Amino acid sequence: MSVILECKSLTKKFASTIALSDLNLILERGRIVGLLGPNGSGKTTLIKLINGLLVPNSGSIHIAGMEPGVESKKIVSYLPEKTYLPDWMKVSEAINFFNDFYEDFDTNRAYDMLHRLNLDPNKRLKALSKGTKEKVQLILVMSRRAHLYCLDEPIGGVDPAARDYILSTIITNYDENATVILSTHLIADIENVLDEVIFIKEGSLVLHSPVDELREKEGKSIDSLFREVFKC
Repeated sequence: MSVILECKSLTKKFASTIALSDLNLILERGRIVGLLGPNGSGKTTLIKLINGLLVPNSGSIHIAGMEPGVESKKIVSYLPEKTYLPDWMKVSEAINFFNDFYEDFDTNRAYDMLHRLNLDPNKRLKALSKGTKEKVQLILVMSRRAHLYCLDEPIGGVDPAARDYILSTIITNYDENATVILSTHLIADIENVLDEVIFIKEGSLVLHSPVDELREKEGKSIDSLFREVFKC
């Protein structure tokens, strides 16, 4: 498989705080990757760098051979940790907005996911709960036929009953040549869908490994290994 993301000596500082330090990472296409680490480890910083929302202090980052910018954003679908859609919009208007903005947006896919989650496209976002808004945003993000999906805490505010469906949605709605980066604290809920895991701590890469190899080598779940590595 070809490389979708490559970071070389990637470093990002905020004043005297080092958010990412000399990070080297290569991700190939066709993988679901768990980006795992405690709060403040640099997960969101990395995702924002991928999406061009932050600029590195040193080092480089390339998506499908491109530096973050207009062209790379055409193939990267990003779900931020916080909701960002305006409350006055109806769900259907948000779908139309994404359809106008992104050439790779699949409207039929969006409405099918809305139907499966029993979400009314005529409801205004201000009438929805926080968890339901997050479901809508995930639907919008996964309705793009992107090459790289960056999902920052996609199931954090969602009720447990919907988590299985949402994870199934992530698995079934990305192309085999695309890669999903999934950042979350709910490791036990997602580890069965992961192909690889990345552990980062205080901005440094601690571990990057295929999940099956890691389980065989360590003889324990990814959740247990995470707790051991980070002393949770």
